[in-house]
Amino acid sequence: MKIIYKTAFERELIQITDYIARDKKSASIEFAYELEKSILALVDNPLKYKQSLYFDDKNIRDMTYKTYTIIYAVNFEKDSIEIFKIFNKNKPS
Repeated sequence: MKIIYKTAFERELIQITDYIARDKKSASIEFAYELEKSILALVDNPLKYKQSLYFDDKNIRDMTYKTYTIIYAVNFEKDSIEIFKIFNKNKPS
């Protein structure tokens, strides 16, 4: 399976890492690196996380990482995982 990052996810991730970097740049880099590892691990088990609370589709999932929710979709026909959004699960968007 290939991982496809949507523009909204990339934009949100930049905002999050910029915010973390204001306090500690190394923490920002580590956050992005560890998140990337978690996302890449989805290739081995794309249905690892629960069905999304925000969509009525069994192939759309909510991955949790630290205090963040990452919404992604598994497309078996295209052999891909699309990463849509990342947001702080403690704050409404």
